[in-house]
Formats: sequence, C-alpha cells, structure tokens
Amino acid sequence: MKRLLPLLLILPLAGFRPVPPPPPMPQDGPVRMTLIDRDRGTELRSHAADGQRWVAGERGHRYAVRLYNDSPRRVLVVLSVDGINAISGEDADPSQTGYVLNPGQRADITGWRKSQDEVAQFVFSSPSGSYASRTGRADNIGVIGAAVFEEARRWPLRPEPLLRRGAPAPAAAESAAESAADASASRMDGYSARSQAPSLGTGHGARERSSVRDTAFERASRTPAQVVQLRYDSARALRARGIVLDPPSRLPREPQAFPNRYVPDPPTR
Repeated sequence: MKRLLPLLLILPLAGFRPVPPPPPMPQDGPVRMTLIDRDRGTELRSHAADGQRWVAGERGHRYAVRLYNDSPRRVLVVLSVDGINAISGEDADPSQTGYVLNPGQRADITGWRKSQDEVAQFVFSSPSGSYASRTGRADNIGVIGAAVFEEARRWPLRPEPLLRRGAPAPAAAESAAESAADASASRMDGYSARSQAPSLGTGHGARERSSVRDTAFERASRTPAQVVQLRYDSARALRARGIVLDPPSRLPREPQAFPNRYVPDPPTR
C-alpha cells in the first residue's frame, strides 16, 4: 500500500546541495549517515569502539544529521533521534513515516519536524534537558539511527520463476531478514544495558525554516534493507570509555642542519 511520506526538496533553504551522479550501489547499503556541527561548520568524526560508531558532540551546539543516498534509486529513511521519530515524535519504529531521498541526493536534517515548512533545531543538550527526557522517554538517549527502505519496482507480469537450488523462498528470505533485524535489535539492547549513562542528549531548539513536501513511496519489503546507527556523547565521556579521540602526537623528528629559515627576535631585556 502506498503511503504519503515527506519528501526532501532540493532547496538551499533546507540545506540540500546537488551532487554528482551516484556511484554503483555500495555493498554495505545505499545510505551513509554523518553528524555535522552547525556552529563549527564541520563534520564530526566517528570513532569505532565496541562494534559501534561514536561521535563527540559539544553541549549547546546545533547539529544536523547528514544523509547521503549513494544508490541510483529513491530510498526511504526513517530517522530516529534518542529513540524518537524525528518527523512524527512517536517512539521510533521502522514502519513509520520518513524522508525520501532521490538518487545521489545529500540531505541535512536539522531538527524535529514541526510542519512541512519548519523544524525545531537539533541541539546537543544535557540528558535532563533533552526532548526525550522532557517527554518521559529517556531510555534511548545518545543514539541516532536510520532505517533505510528501497522502493518497490514494478515489473511486467511473467511466469513464476523456478527457485534455484539453495536459494530461500521469498517467505523464508523475508523471515531470515526479520530474524536478522531482531538479532540486531537485541544486540543494540545489550549495548544499552551495559553502557554508562550518557552525558549528552538532543534538545528541542529554536525553530527554523526547512521545507519538504509529501510524496508516495511503496516499500520493497517490510524490513529495512539497511540500518545505520551512531552513538554520541561528550568528548570527556568518550575518553572515559577508552575511546581515543585525539590523533597521536608527532614522533620526534631527526636533527636538522638548518632547523630555522629566518632570524628570530632577540630575547627581551
């Protein structure tokens, strides 16, 4: 069944930029996700630890979730911030509404969707000041996720093909995908249970203009083709977890015959 879902428009006001033609479909999935510190104008580097990707945020800074559709087809992205759907405000679930990205599109999602023309900015806040905590849903603070769905393609009617030996039947394949999704969810629950309390959350910031429109999108399957997840916290908290954020210091250089190019000033008397 077709559902009306917000489609991201390519508008400078909404933070979108045209990109070159998309490369072939990547093996790890059609969508890449990063975080942008909007106050610094820089992409936040992610660090691998405990089988997850971690990003260091700074309290009070606005941020955007940057999505890249590297595939040659439209995709639907259901975006979860602190366990909450960034469009509807519901407890996030892959079956919910999301953003549709055109082939090769890059989109910056800058806040909680308030209408087709406005969002409330994503801002790194204290956990108690986060939107999730203020609405009584603090269990999933510190995680941003994207469930990606491919679009159903319509083919001309043909005789039912024979299943190849060793290939699972469609129902079995879908069941296997659901089992994998359940296993992934269980793994994420395990991480949550073992992890320490986060020191950052995402607040409900000032409103700003960001325009989208509705479009029809038919999912190719009930389960997402890809699930992307980023954990975030303060730099201090990440270091406490043993995550190395700073690049290693430069090794001592070899002695040089001419170390200085210019004459230095003399010492002051």
